[in-house]
Amino acid sequence: MKAGAALLAILALGLAACGETVLDTGKTEDQLAATREKETGNKVEEVDCPSDVEVVIGETLECTIVEAGGERSTATLKIRNDDADLSLLSVKPSGQ
Repeated sequence: MKAGAALLAILALGLAACGETVLDTGKTEDQLAATREKETGNKVEEVDCPSDVEVVIGETLECTIVEAGGERSTATLKIRNDDADLSLLSVKPSGQ
């Protein structure tokens, strides 16, 4: 896995519904799972992101990723703009 590629991955989704100020958690989780599977080649069993996250430019949130076999990691995402586009800042094994 190329860590640099993982850190530069952009989740440009427009995840907030038009006119809303809260992230669409389901879309965020789906996109993060797809991105992680593509980067690692490992099946993602579950992604859990906080709900009711307000769209505030520059704010970060953490999501838990559970891969096949039970390996857990924490992804840190940053809100880039009012359209709720996200940047993937890092993915680290849980507990580090």
